[in-house]
Amino acid sequence: MSSSDSLVAEDALLPLRDLLLEMPHRRTTEELLRLIVNRLAALPEIGLARIWLLRPGDICSECTMRSECPDQTQCLHLLASAGESNVDPGADWSRTDGMFRRFPRGVRKVGSIAELGAAIIVEDIQKDGTWIARPKWAAQEGIQGFAGQPLKFHGQTLGVLGVFARRVLDEEWVSWLRVITDHAAGAIVNAQAFEEIQHLRDQLELENAYLKEEVVDAHAFGEIVGTSLALEKIGRQIELVAPTDASVLIQGESGTGKELVAREIHRRSARADKPLIKVNCASIPRELYESEFFGHVKGAFTGAVRDRAGRFEAADGGTLLLDEVGEIPLDLQAKLLRVLQEGEYERIGEERTRTVDVRVLAASNRDLLDEVEAGRFRSDLYYRLNVFPIEVPPLRKRREDIGVLAAHFLREAAVRFGVDERALTAANVRALEAYQWPGNVRELRNVIERAVITAGERRLRLEPLLPPDPKQSRTQADDLDVMSEEEMAHFRRANIRRALESAGWKVYGEDGAAELLGIKPTTLASRMKKMGIERRER
Repeated sequence: MSSSDSLVAEDALLPLRDLLLEMPHRRTTEELLRLIVNRLAALPEIGLARIWLLRPGDICSECTMRSECPDQTQCLHLLASAGESNVDPGADWSRTDGMFRRFPRGVRKVGSIAELGAAIIVEDIQKDGTWIARPKWAAQEGIQGFAGQPLKFHGQTLGVLGVFARRVLDEEWVSWLRVITDHAAGAIVNAQAFEEIQHLRDQLELENAYLKEEVVDAHAFGEIVGTSLALEKIGRQIELVAPTDASVLIQGESGTGKELVAREIHRRSARADKPLIKVNCASIPRELYESEFFGHVKGAFTGAVRDRAGRFEAADGGTLLLDEVGEIPLDLQAKLLRVLQEGEYERIGEERTRTVDVRVLAASNRDLLDEVEAGRFRSDLYYRLNVFPIEVPPLRKRREDIGVLAAHFLREAAVRFGVDERALTAANVRALEAYQWPGNVRELRNVIERAVITAGERRLRLEPLLPPDPKQSRTQADDLDVMSEEEMAHFRRANIRRALESAGWKVYGEDGAAELLGIKPTTLASRMKKMGIERRER
């Protein structure tokens, strides 16, 4: 064979040398595999170049080779393809979703290469067509030889590089392909290592961002503080359930401290050294729920400019708190149930099934059993979450904790605002205990902080920050007193104003007045308009 006919002639060596030099610089498996097949397919002698890598079985139910598959646990996935048809210039040979997208180990030539870890070289198809699945296609495209090399690294087979050549293969050509394959295997391992490092870095960043949210949320309640029998009961429940992996459903009004209970369960569990990830189900736009929970891959939808891990992945090995779980749309609850029962999910736009080990805690200010009966919450999901229920009572039902909590928040506020700690008088405590606290512990903390800010150098005054009408105290009598309609209207109006002031006149969103009152923001806005409640009003 003359030098002009040889693939390894000096001018033909340049693209191969460039390929060997460029492979180590690719940091993702996808980029690396695409580089290899594109460069090989660019050579005039190559018709088609493909790379399969060994991955867990994923499409077994629809795979065309299912009947030939020995165990359906692992197979070769076609991840990169390049070439150009001589018969049909419009054909797209870069597609990886054709009939040969999966090969079971040991099945046909590609599967045999992976199983045996040995190359299969068909120098001349005219003389040996045993290994060609589509002889007619090969004849039409002028395919004369096939070379399949195992991608091996330290004795482990990673996959197969297959090349269909438009020339009869010789030893020199096969030797170069073997060199490329050896370098490719090492580069694949390096790329996978970089991807794993990047994945861990992204997960740490994700955890860090969520943990920062947790720190902010933790400051909304301080610590679990109180001496009431109700809190003692909750403490005993936490001690019982925390060491287990059981799902816990924490129910109670907004602002009662459900998140604190969840954090304490996590802190006392075997997962305490792993992340506790919180997702506020009420704040997620409906169209983003699945992405928020399970993540997505780049290009899965408009705006998906990069791969993104979901909250389940961020909480892997740790605990996931589904706050306001009753807000999850009904059509997504089935997917949530699947990951809770089977520990499996898929990112949006990805065929790969991922596994996750997460303990789930759920919190809700709704009665979820009522939601089930109303058809707004799946009964099977409810019972899956409600393995161990904990009810957090509202502050008005544990008034003995109010003074202790107020003193605790006073100390916190003094440190935060850099002022001297104020004394809490008996009159202060009586005023606090006389109020109904629709916003519970969160509202109490806000009142104390506002009192510290407005006190200046003077003594602490709480009464101006609470409803001034003495008729409000009549609500403490529970069923002993009856309000007239006029008194009730006055109370409702004063209560709405109190919630608005406590929330800084914020109506919508977390910590808004609507959340404090336990009603929809649109309902609150309507009532404000009807009652003529405006901020400028004094």
